[in-house]
Amino acid sequence: MRAQEPNRLTAQEKKVGWKLLFDGHTLAGWHSYGTKGIGAAWQIDGDALKLNLPNQIGSKTPNGGDLVTDVVFSGDFEFKIEWKVERFTNSGIFFFVQEESQYKNSFDTGLELQVLDDAIYERADDTKHRAGDFFSVASARVRQIRPVGGWNKVHVVLKHDKLTVTVNGFVIHEYDISSAEWKKRIAESKLKNAPISKGRYNGRIGLQDWGSTVWYRNIKFRQL
Repeated sequence: MRAQEPNRLTAQEKKVGWKLLFDGHTLAGWHSYGTKGIGAAWQIDGDALKLNLPNQIGSKTPNGGDLVTDVVFSGDFEFKIEWKVERFTNSGIFFFVQEESQYKNSFDTGLELQVLDDAIYERADDTKHRAGDFFSVASARVRQIRPVGGWNKVHVVLKHDKLTVTVNGFVIHEYDISSAEWKKRIAESKLKNAPISKGRYNGRIGLQDWGSTVWYRNIKFRQL
């Protein structure tokens, strides 16, 4: 069977309501958090959206910045994305981002699914900072990440307050966001003052710039 062309929707996907958030050719539908434009470091590389940074710096990229969707999402949804990294890359995918003046950074507001090369933390304790973890909130229950340079497939579903994350075919998170357990996790995390701590599960989707090269493609969303 012929592989599906990247950044395209099948007839069946269109029928059930999937929308592309990245068309493979332009940055239409995105902007840098807190501004109207897009930093020049975000580029189209083949069939992927790339944050191009020749030398890692460990913070924001000059002419970069976190990308967020123009569209604000609410309600139940499905989301798919693929990512790959180079050695020692650190990035993330944000959900429920509130682009409001009191929040200086995306990570002050959005729930972050970690995207990185786990070699960064190879000698560290399990810190909820590895690939697939919800940053500072929850560790992935299994770790099945492709080697550096390989594409990882993410599938996120929020339905009836159940948040499920699958990476490369393995379910790594299952939480009821209305449960006491989840609320406790948020209260004890770096998102304790974020909008989701008050039950605001709507907002933009974001891609993090943390000073290292990362690629994204096949970014799709559908309302449930």
